[in-house]
Amino acid sequence: MAVAAAQKNREMFAIKKSYSIENGYPSRRRSLVDDARFETLVVKQTKQSVLEEARARANDSGLDSEFIQDVSQIDDAEKTEGVQNEDCKNGHLEGGNETGTKSDEDYTLTEEEVILQNAASESPEAEQVIQKAALLLRMRDGMGSLARILKTIDNYKGCVEHLETRPSQISGVQFDALVKVSMTRINLLQLIRALRQSTSFAGVNLLSDNISNKTPWFPRHASDLDNCNHLMTKFEPELDMNHPGFADKEYRERRKQIAAVAFAYKYGDPFPAITYTESENATWQRVFNTVLDLMPKHACREYKAAFGKLQAAEIFVPHRIPQLEDVSNFLRKHTGFTLRPAAGLLTARDFLASLAFRVFQSTQYVRHANSPFHTPEPDCIHELLGHIPLLADPSFAQFSQEIGLASLGASDSEIEKLSTVYWFTVEFGLCKENQQLKAYGAALLSSIGELLHALSDKPELRPFEPSSTSIQPYQDQEYQPIYYVAESFEDAKDKFRRWVSTMSRPFEVRFNPHTERVEILDSVDKLETLIWQLNTEMLHLTNAIKKLKDSSFE
Repeated sequence: MAVAAAQKNREMFAIKKSYSIENGYPSRRRSLVDDARFETLVVKQTKQSVLEEARARANDSGLDSEFIQDVSQIDDAEKTEGVQNEDCKNGHLEGGNETGTKSDEDYTLTEEEVILQNAASESPEAEQVIQKAALLLRMRDGMGSLARILKTIDNYKGCVEHLETRPSQISGVQFDALVKVSMTRINLLQLIRALRQSTSFAGVNLLSDNISNKTPWFPRHASDLDNCNHLMTKFEPELDMNHPGFADKEYRERRKQIAAVAFAYKYGDPFPAITYTESENATWQRVFNTVLDLMPKHACREYKAAFGKLQAAEIFVPHRIPQLEDVSNFLRKHTGFTLRPAAGLLTARDFLASLAFRVFQSTQYVRHANSPFHTPEPDCIHELLGHIPLLADPSFAQFSQEIGLASLGASDSEIEKLSTVYWFTVEFGLCKENQQLKAYGAALLSSIGELLHALSDKPELRPFEPSSTSIQPYQDQEYQPIYYVAESFEDAKDKFRRWVSTMSRPFEVRFNPHTERVEILDSVDKLETLIWQLNTEMLHLTNAIKKLKDSSFE
């Protein structure tokens, strides 16, 4: 049921298209930023196509018969009530021309109406579901239109729950009226059509808040990540002649086998163990030993400290690739992060959303043996040597989760910006350490050539400021010409939080680690509960400080 619900939420404007060269993906090398831009483009095209199809279908089927109540029914109702109003016939408001109505050619369904129409068309019962909605009416003729509005709502068996007016700032419009109504879905559609056909109004807008939450669907619990599988994508080396595995049939088959294992994984399942081949372990060893050589001089202290702990736990050893279960258990003990097997790369939105739950989506396949120091897409060596050590650092883990939380409910353009911030920090970030530059980006720490380039005098270095970093163009065919330098992880988090507060999302979220659930802070009750929890924590901290002070005087 949960999977079906998620698919239903997305089916109108979903991306069901693999990111591959065959399907128009523009880049030879996968990246989160390209994913976000490509996703935005496909969503826009798909949404436009869906809306145009719905509008054409509505016009072709004849909305008069489908959405306008029978003339005789309304006439009879008016006669029964003893109401004869020359300005209101058949439930339609009259205007200043001979007929007082606009032709059907002037009528187009809005996105909100398409959503409402689809909901109503699911079944006869769905048509009769009571729908609360808000209408914004721009009245040309002044307050005289109010009586006709109320009469028309009554004709369609609606209940007015709220009504307010204000002088309009639009030329040719005297007043704006906000009317909140409650009525069946089918009657609401009929009401909108009736009002919009009148020339008394310069505009009739159905506000979206009560019709459909336009905020993109996002997972509320870690188990909801299962519902994102239909958006999961994998790189297809057989489609790219430049991929190291393009001509290697055995390698491509191996990739498919490992991908199938990940696709079958569900929340709560045991981690699937991969028996890596001698060749795969040898590729790991070559990269691992190179990282060991470069790490002391070029990696930040947090990376080196966590790397040492992974070695001490015998998870990072030269001769074998670690299993996800061992790594995940290690991370859980240190920062609460866990891993989840991925068949390939998720879309940018879904990948970032997983970080909100302190879940990192990790591939399990290995780059081609002929190219141990370069891969056109992230593999498990990149994930393990690049990302895992810093996910074991509490401050960096918090920064990663903050990016994930900011992505929940964000617009497509904001997802692009968040992906760009992620690209220039988590993947290619530099930081200061005792007035020296150190690398903390996973792509740098798992790529020898790019690491040495980033720390040379060739690229331009800029201070990390999310507002400018988020709109910086990047390229992936050569080394980056620009890198962003953070003063520290704490400084980066502080700047990021201030920037996120300017985003358009109309709500705040928090992650509850006890329930593994994201909570939307949209009510006084939720905020009061959170304040009570914070006060309890403050009490414990205050008591701890008091006891420490008391012990120091003894």
